[in-house]
Amino acid sequence: MLVASFCFALTGAFARILRDDISNVEMVLFRNLIGVLFIGYSLLRRPAQDEGGKPGLLIFRGIIGTLALYAFFYGIARIGLAVAITYQQSYPVFLSLAAAWMFGDKLKLREWAAILLGFGGVALIFLPQINASEYSLKYNLIGLSNAVMTGLAYLSIRGLSQYYDNRKIVLSFMLSGIILPLVSLSLGAFIQSEKWDFIIASFEWPATRSWGYILLLGISALIGQVYLTRAFAYQKTGIIGAVGYSNIVFSVGFGVLLGDQMPGWEGMIGILLVLICGIMISIKS
Repeated sequence: MLVASFCFALTGAFARILRDDISNVEMVLFRNLIGVLFIGYSLLRRPAQDEGGKPGLLIFRGIIGTLALYAFFYGIARIGLAVAITYQQSYPVFLSLAAAWMFGDKLKLREWAAILLGFGGVALIFLPQINASEYSLKYNLIGLSNAVMTGLAYLSIRGLSQYYDNRKIVLSFMLSGIILPLVSLSLGAFIQSEKWDFIIASFEWPATRSWGYILLLGISALIGQVYLTRAFAYQKTGIIGAVGYSNIVFSVGFGVLLGDQMPGWEGMIGILLVLICGIMISIKS
């Protein structure tokens, strides 16, 4: 899990490097083009044996996961790597609330305390980021929406895992991550709107120097996914989930190395609260 977290932070770092060269939509496209080749090859070598029967939920998982990626890469480009990753890692707050609402999960007092800590942490990061500019609010809201959509994506996996091979679930996400960006880029050829720039963009052929980083972005995301799956195969899900929060620590380091400002004291306290929240929710019986 530590390797997976490092690779996911590395994916964010490559996205941070590429932010001035290609749009977030193109990042989503290239990330999934590289990954789908490996997943497709795996399914050809060892065909999936599953029950199936939930195509609507499978499509939903693909779409919501792709939109979460849109928001993630857009957030990295606009609000910095550390803040974007921390927003994403606050997803257990929204996942727990959604599970309680949709599946009737009973939340214990400790879990409610963790949720309150998580909201407090997000507020300490979010509010100081907002200034007089309307774009600041927009950028942070889109960045935070990533956590909500990531929580819904993981919740859909809970419903799909008993019907589908995990590779099929990942493949649905990656295929959606190719189709939706192609639609977004097609619309971008006719629509130029700063208001919708997080989801509609025109295609710009990457510069020669960018291709190496694009390849590294796709490979690091794929390796992270492989090691994440391998980690959860050991079934120590609480400890593994807690170790996953090292992603934030790696991302703060990468962000500073790449020129992002170090979060202020409110932001650092907010990051710490999000870490505590995630660990409290992860480590449970």
